[in-house]
Amino acid sequence: MRTRPLIALSTFAAATLLLAGCAGTEGTPDTGDAAATDLCSAAVDTGTASEEVTVDGDFGTASTATFELGQKVEEAQRTVLTEGDGDTIADGDYVKYALSAFDGDTGERLGDAGYTDGELLPAALTADAPLGQLIGCATVGSRLSVVFPTTEDAAAQFYVLDVLDVVPTAAWGEEQEPVAGMPAVALAENGEPSIEIPEGDAPAELQISVLKQGDGMPVANGDTTLLQYYGVDWATGESFDSSWAKDEPIKIDGNTYVPGFVEALEGQKVGSQVLVVIPPALAYGEEGSSDHELAGKSLVFVIDILADLQPVAAPAQ
Repeated sequence: MRTRPLIALSTFAAATLLLAGCAGTEGTPDTGDAAATDLCSAAVDTGTASEEVTVDGDFGTASTATFELGQKVEEAQRTVLTEGDGDTIADGDYVKYALSAFDGDTGERLGDAGYTDGELLPAALTADAPLGQLIGCATVGSRLSVVFPTTEDAAAQFYVLDVLDVVPTAAWGEEQEPVAGMPAVALAENGEPSIEIPEGDAPAELQISVLKQGDGMPVANGDTTLLQYYGVDWATGESFDSSWAKDEPIKIDGNTYVPGFVEALEGQKVGSQVLVVIPPALAYGEEGSSDHELAGKSLVFVIDILADLQPVAAPAQ
């Protein structure tokens, strides 16, 4: 159900447009100790408006919220309506969530997001992030009532927020048999790969091997994928770039990576780990074609596909 495009279907847009202001800007609440370093102490306080919301619908589905209309709400509020029996959210976890939004004056449904695969990317929750302050250290399976305050220009807004899952930061799919002739991959305890290059010249054509087969939604052209990657130069075996070295997965809007990397992603399912050998023409070009330090290089990547976001369809005219 969509009544108007209030909620942009991306984690960044949802956190910015829906959750903006939790850091203490004008017209928004003080969330407590600004120096709080854990999610529990950073969580927004409960209040009468959020406590008195009645929700009709099952967890994990777009539900209906009923509340007293026309309330003037001074500060953001957060109430745990039902407590899930899953793991407690920890600082830095990537959390899959969904929400429904309602106008505080009319009760009108403003929109839903996250109840269908590909609508929201998981968000990294920290005590200084708006979404972290709203979800706090809730448990997976919890349903929250969240209320944003009345402003000079807008009524209060009421949200039903479901904490769906914690997404691993390494691929979790079923292991597949390695392909002969491809580089060998070993994994550390945390999932970080290392790559051993076989003897001989790099292949002239793009080579793709699925090391773990996930069962999530497939990546399509133009999607934005949350992923981990580890890249090495075939000639030297040395790593030139890695999300693991940065201690967090990455996402680039529209998956605008080098062509061979994009081709390796397309059609692969969330939860998969993919090994790809990319010739220069599908990486940074042949030697002398540019000043890029990787021009002329055959590159090897191990890619862990953690989540996928589909682009928002343009509204019908």
